[in-house]
Amino acid sequence: MARRNGQSRAIVPAGTPAGGLVEDWSRVASMMGTGLKAPPEQLAQFPRAVGSDAEPWDVLLQLLALDEQTGLQKLAERTGLKYVPEPRLEESASRFYELVPPDVARSHSVAGLDSDGHVLTVATSQPMVPSVFSLLEDRVDMPIRLVLSPRGAVASIINRGYEQRGDLVTEIVEEIPLDESALAAAAGSVGAGNDLLALARQTPVIRLVNMILFEALRRRASDIHVHPQENRLVIRFRVDGMLYDAFTPPMTLAPAISSRLKVMTELDIANRHSPQDGQTTVRIGSKKVDIRLSVIPTIYGERVVLRLLDQSQTQLSLDAVGMSKKMQTHLMDIIDRPNGMLLVTGPTGSGKTTTLYAALGRIDRMSRNVMTIEDPVEYRLDGISQMQVNPKRNVTFATGLRALLRQDPDVILIGEIRDMETAQLAVQASLTGHLVLGTLHTNDAPSAIPRLVDIGVEPYLITSSLLGVMAQRLLRRTCPTCRGSGLAEGRQCETCFGTGYKGRLAAYEIMQMTDTLRRMTAENRDAVTLMEAAVEAGFEPMRVDAGEKVKAGLTDEAEVFRVLH
Repeated sequence: MARRNGQSRAIVPAGTPAGGLVEDWSRVASMMGTGLKAPPEQLAQFPRAVGSDAEPWDVLLQLLALDEQTGLQKLAERTGLKYVPEPRLEESASRFYELVPPDVARSHSVAGLDSDGHVLTVATSQPMVPSVFSLLEDRVDMPIRLVLSPRGAVASIINRGYEQRGDLVTEIVEEIPLDESALAAAAGSVGAGNDLLALARQTPVIRLVNMILFEALRRRASDIHVHPQENRLVIRFRVDGMLYDAFTPPMTLAPAISSRLKVMTELDIANRHSPQDGQTTVRIGSKKVDIRLSVIPTIYGERVVLRLLDQSQTQLSLDAVGMSKKMQTHLMDIIDRPNGMLLVTGPTGSGKTTTLYAALGRIDRMSRNVMTIEDPVEYRLDGISQMQVNPKRNVTFATGLRALLRQDPDVILIGEIRDMETAQLAVQASLTGHLVLGTLHTNDAPSAIPRLVDIGVEPYLITSSLLGVMAQRLLRRTCPTCRGSGLAEGRQCETCFGTGYKGRLAAYEIMQMTDTLRRMTAENRDAVTLMEAAVEAGFEPMRVDAGEKVKAGLTDEAEVFRVLH
């Protein structure tokens, strides 16, 4: 119960016009325990349990052996408060972030959501501390309406709320080359302290992270690794598929860098003990770059990996990815079919999705309804509908594919076929008048057929649906400036930064299904036998295409050996 001027006012539950929040939390524990048929003697321990005064909600969950989500749902049923698993932050909640200190919001897990000018809606994952809510009412000078949300969701809203208030811009404008002296200067400017949010908002930290991002993009890096080791912090860039040590900042900068990146991607900076994933978009002039971030705890600190996708650098054409005219003819012969299934195989990061999107660019999207389901959606292409996989909302490849089939599609792209349900749905879709394009993880094209059988697709369905399989790998292109030497005019080549390579192209193999291959598939033959039969029918393994690219001077033997040996 909040008090102002000697008057008491009940905190308002969501959906109720006035009062009603129970303040006797021992009675709430009893109510919940009764609903769960908990023994009375167990509930009697609650007021005396260690921590019940400071963290009553966590203690109650332990006593009742409940997970957080179930406990919040049960509490919502018993008290009339609303349970919101994924709360949204509105601009009208700015009053909360102006008047409530960040340490109060974090320590008590409370986050402002929105306000109608009379009542402020606040999400909390720690609902059993009425004194905190009284304090909030005094701070914001208006009644608050509580909703219940999981701890992680509340932490995310807190991050966003204070970030917006700080008016931090995610536009990278520093074009200063990043070197060891710049890192040392940044380290000397970063203040000490335990407030991670304050640390993440310090100007030197923001500038340092922006400089790292800019330098990575200048070097055409696809990934940034922030790797804490026992005695040093290493920042590494993945360029053209290879990892290079870029910088070794002082270890003292590790918490600042990881906290700043978490704030940018709306993650919980207070959580340093469990994996997290997030994403954001930054701007560099007129260019837009999507960033996907992964954080895991290690024994030496948090290891951070960022995947960078520069939309302006994406080349979605079959010529740009290095496909020969002969190979393009084979591929388009399959793509132009009205129904059936084409699979593209290869390891993660081998360019499968890029090739499929380049092929989609050749499809007449005015007369054919093209739809995709992906995880994540990496490219935007005009004239197609794209669906993002979201397991939290029960949007998996299988459920999403079922939904797509009700949208009257002509062409369906499935980001990855990884389980029996998705594979069977893809096959059924290809048999019912749809052209299905999908990716699969196998080492070569013939191995895709046994892989589908292993997943759970009947061989007779494969023979009826599969049109062909394409496998690929990415090879580094020989640098056009230094011709692979890494040197230009006696100095390190600035075009390739001394590596001898700039950019990548793919080596391909395409196996089109023949009557012989269909018969062998029905007989459940192994990949080696299928490979031999395909070669007899004119199939050329990937090494042939790679060899032609070496002869054309596009790459070299050492690179082909590294990738295909």
